[in-house]
Order: sequence, then C-alpha cells, then structure tokens
Amino acid sequence: MSAIYNFCAGPAMLPAVVMQKAQQELLDWNGQGVSVMEISHRSKEFIALTEQAESDLRELMQIPANYHVLFMHGGGRGQFSAVVNNFLGEQGKALYLTSGQWSSAALAEAQKLASEAQIDSLNIVEKHNGLNAVVLPDLHKIDADYRYVHYCPNETVDGIEIFDELDSPWPIVADLSSTIMSREIDVSRYGLIYAGAQKNIGPSGLSIVIVRDDMLKLPSLPQSSIMDYRLQVEHGSMFNTPPTFAWYLAAEVFAWLKSIGGIASIAKVNQQKAQMLYQCIDGNAFYRNGVVAANRSQMNVTFQLVNEALDSEFLKQAQIAGLVALKGHRIVGGMRASLYNAMPLEGVAVLVKFMNEFAAKHS
Repeated sequence: MSAIYNFCAGPAMLPAVVMQKAQQELLDWNGQGVSVMEISHRSKEFIALTEQAESDLRELMQIPANYHVLFMHGGGRGQFSAVVNNFLGEQGKALYLTSGQWSSAALAEAQKLASEAQIDSLNIVEKHNGLNAVVLPDLHKIDADYRYVHYCPNETVDGIEIFDELDSPWPIVADLSSTIMSREIDVSRYGLIYAGAQKNIGPSGLSIVIVRDDMLKLPSLPQSSIMDYRLQVEHGSMFNTPPTFAWYLAAEVFAWLKSIGGIASIAKVNQQKAQMLYQCIDGNAFYRNGVVAANRSQMNVTFQLVNEALDSEFLKQAQIAGLVALKGHRIVGGMRASLYNAMPLEGVAVLVKFMNEFAAKHS
C-alpha cells in the first residue's frame, strides 16, 4: 500500500512514531498491565507523566517560571469564554483584533458573555491588490484601558498568519491553536497563550493554557469551576478528571519534538514545506492564492483552482494518490493543505508532484 498523507486541518495527523508507541502500549502502559486510559489520574505513575509533559513543554517553549501551564478541557472554543470569564470582571474592557474566522468567533463569544461597552473590536485585514493583507494597528495610539487584547496569529480557515510580534500596552491573549510549537516565540510577551491540541499537540478534547501570574489577579466573572484558571492552578489541572489519554499523547508528542531537535529544528522544516508548496502555486497559472506573501500561513496553505469546475476531480484524484483531506473549509471553499509539525517533507513533495501533473493534464 502506498503512503497516505493526511492534510487535515484538525484533528490533524500525529507523528507516526508516537502513534506506533501508543499502539504498542494500548493494553499495557508503563508495565501497569492496563491502558493509560484505565488508571487513576491521581496515581503516582500518571502524575509522573504529567510532570514530565509540563517539564518538556516548558523546555521546548522556554516558558518563564512566572507562568503556569494548564492542561484543560474544552479545546480552543472553550477558552474563548474562559478568557472573558477569568479576566474581564464586571468593569473590565477588552480589545479583539479580527483577521479571519477564528478571531471573529472568539469575538462573538466575548460579545455574548460581556456587555456591549466591555468589548471593542478592530478588523486588521485589508485588501492589497485583491489579496488579503494584515495591517497591525499602533495600539499605543488607542486611548483606552483594556484588561487584555486578544488576537489569533494564524487563521486556519483563511490561510492568514501574522509573523510580526504584536506590540501592546496591555496584556496580549493569543490563540495559538494552529501554530503552537511550529516556530519559536517569546512567551514572555504574552499574558496568556491558549491552544486546542488537535493540530500540533495531540488529539482533540485537550487544550493547553500558559498564563502569567499577574493575569490571575484580575477580577473574574462567575463561571464554571472547571474553566477557572485559578482553581486549575491550585489543583494542578486536576480539579476534575482530565482528558488522560489526550494528555498522554501530548506528552509523547513533546518527547518526539525534543528528540528531533526541538522547535528551532522543526521550524526550519516547516519553512521548507510551506515554501515548496507556495512555489508550486505561484509557478503555475492553474492555481492561485489569495493572501499577500508576508501573511501566508505556514501551517494552513489555502489555494484555489482557477477553473473551479475541476475542484471535485482534483479532490478525487488526490484521494487516489494518497493525498487526503485537501478540501477547503466550507466557508471559503477551494483547497487547503495543513502542514503541521507531523507532516513530513516528503508528503508535501508528493502533493506538489501531483499538483503539477494534474495542472499539466487539465490545462
């Protein structure tokens, strides 16, 4: 059987070595005679796993000591509401920068939970010669007192990524669901980072929260206990039973990433993958991309066939070639190839070869 390359935007592919190890340990983890899914989350064996996972993540991302790392339920969407409830209080205000579908969804959730006067928003995407471009505002010129400013550095649906660091007089809250550990960042620039696991960390159902000490002193709104960051810190992310199998797989992904040289190493591969695919798109009149070069996502490459009537045939033939989950999001259509950390360079090479051959055949 030929290789299958999974370009799904999430739940995304996991490293093969991690999946193979999980398969081997499914019925007998750590010599316990049972699966990791079947043991107490408070057992000394599982506690050791969680401590190693946090240690590895701290090392990989160089997380400063004044930050807490939480392993929580709810995915990225769960954090949309948790951020508001944990930090906004009755009198606080927040600014939401929108650049695509996910930042807009975070804004919509905030508007449901807070009063109209508490939430301001600013669209930061403009058209430049018909292409989407991010224009970061000078936040220091805004006369307001915000508890935080929220943004999403990578929009998986729209294929837009913000590589410039946001300069803000207020704490920055960032949804890193699709870029976490794909390239190096300075964690100390953020008040809070959150990420759904199902792209670069592990299976869906788990979210990672990295929160600075001072953020936990902000007034909160009433909320469910399991989404209360302060309670989760106090209880070591175990106020209630956590998603143990997802935590186990995340720990294995962190160990794998360390074994191949860490984030600096994988970032170089990610750059190569994206460059290879964008060169194919730009070098062939058969395809087009709607984002300026400076804001093209490295994780989620969106593209369209100039002749949209061939979309179905493209997807059908790609599937036959072992290239799966290339259909674009239902909102924007077209194609999308997600190139998360687990996608090997050879997978992108096979995709590029297929795209060139398909274009030659149908031009």
